[in-house]
Amino acid sequence: MNPRENVMAVYRGQQPDYYGDLMAAVEFIPDPFFVRDALLPQDGQEYQDSWGTVRVFLPGAPGPHPHITRDNVVITDIEKWEEQLTVPSLDSLDWSTARAAAAQIDRNEKLACFFYPGGLFERSHFLLGMEDALMAYLEYPDEMKALLRVIADHKMVYIRKVAEETQPDIIFYHDDWGTKQNLFLPPKVWREIIKPLQQEIADTIHDCGMIYMHHADCILEPIVSDLVEIGVDIWQGVIAQNDIVKIQAITQGKLAMVGGIDGPKIDVENITEEQIRAEVRRAVDSYCPGGRFYPSIPNGICFREWNNGIVMDELANYGREYARNNPVA
Repeated sequence: MNPRENVMAVYRGQQPDYYGDLMAAVEFIPDPFFVRDALLPQDGQEYQDSWGTVRVFLPGAPGPHPHITRDNVVITDIEKWEEQLTVPSLDSLDWSTARAAAAQIDRNEKLACFFYPGGLFERSHFLLGMEDALMAYLEYPDEMKALLRVIADHKMVYIRKVAEETQPDIIFYHDDWGTKQNLFLPPKVWREIIKPLQQEIADTIHDCGMIYMHHADCILEPIVSDLVEIGVDIWQGVIAQNDIVKIQAITQGKLAMVGGIDGPKIDVENITEEQIRAEVRRAVDSYCPGGRFYPSIPNGICFREWNNGIVMDELANYGREYARNNPVA
């Protein structure tokens, strides 16, 4: 099997040649907004994105982050959000790079994947600042519903434009809804404000003939049934702090998952090669029996080169051995 065939075999619950990271079988189509807003020089200077949020890329940091202060926050008063928010236009985007990247992907071998960060929750705290956003979800739910309605409508128009311009196989939608300990919002609040709009976004992705892969490298265990209801096809970023075996039982094969290897546990100094290999084998042995599972490091790689090389080697070898010794019934 080639990479695409193997990934789709796991996705369909069929026998693969090996178990491994789904992300190794995708080629990315660049998001024009992301290219414009987040591919910043690593100089520690402030840059404003399309929604008005200030970002910085500090030397030594893994990527750019919002740098929100009382002086530069976009929405200073949630009750006046309509006066303070400027929704970016889609008319001036340059799709030439995205179209060229999409055209170069051999779709017989790989899956074309559109990287789409900045989901509803993430955009809300980019606009308000994290603390004020969290308080607004609790104290001003009607205003937050109205704000997210506008953001969601913009996203759905954009997703249809993405499909028209590049027709990806997968929309790789990012929205971290929690931490390694819990959700950011109480499940009731998430269900009331975010879930209905996320359902519409999922429906739009499916209407365009694409797979909806949701990245959230955090705890989502309290809302996994909701992910199935919404129509999330693949959850990428499943950290081991979730009870993954329990989640597989709850979702009954309706949610493919990518992750499971405890990256922070093995991406450290003073660890042995065998300890790293054992963690990879633990993830494969624990989660692949549940089906539709792609063992991987949830955030993609170990940052330490030596550690990462061992992970990739063990996953390549043991993932194939496991598939050979444990055929799908």
